[in-house]
Amino acid sequence: MIRGILFDLDGTLLDREKSLRAFLDDQYTRIPAMHTLPRQRFMERFIELDRNGYVWKDAVYRQLIEETGWPLHTEELLEGYVSGFGAHCIGFANLMDMLGKAKSLNLKLGIVSNGFTAFQQSNIEGLGIADKVDTILISEAEGLRKPDPALFRRALERLGLDPGETAFVGDHPVNDIGAAVEIGMVGLWKKNDVYEPPACRHVPIEDLIDIARWAAKQTGSQRSDQG
Repeated sequence: MIRGILFDLDGTLLDREKSLRAFLDDQYTRIPAMHTLPRQRFMERFIELDRNGYVWKDAVYRQLIEETGWPLHTEELLEGYVSGFGAHCIGFANLMDMLGKAKSLNLKLGIVSNGFTAFQQSNIEGLGIADKVDTILISEAEGLRKPDPALFRRALERLGLDPGETAFVGDHPVNDIGAAVEIGMVGLWKKNDVYEPPACRHVPIEDLIDIARWAAKQTGSQRSDQG
């Protein structure tokens, strides 16, 4: 029986592309020096250099400045990103509904995310879900990064759960699903167009509300389908 669910953040709960585009649109509007590059071209080039979040933004802004000759400083743009991104966070559809229904099943919930502590915490708060989960582990604060199994085990320990009674929901086939399944958790893969499906056994998830429906079946409850 499933007693808890752990979630990745970016690409799983946080619609990172929509959030990033919303932030970039605002940043472009506020900084006239950027206007030597068309707005859409700026956004597309940033997203290309960002590589789905795996390149930190100082490198992205530095490359853009080199390519465009903007009279701007990398540190200035990076500070704007770090301090402002959280205000533009957009969750995937049915995020709050799913978390509420999972809680109604008496499931323990947690977030396990790679990234910088203050930045990811700000994004979690920007989504309005910090008080919806029981524990939050961010790689910088923990000194561990996914797919290190020690990070997953630490999250389980904080929730007081065993791997076999816990599901992990993520978008990355290796860092999230493969690593979680390797230590005995159930992997729920948030389907996307970025990655190929995980090679290991997993449950594909199209919409976040599917998580609550799946969990209801695992706990023998139908409450998540009501309302």
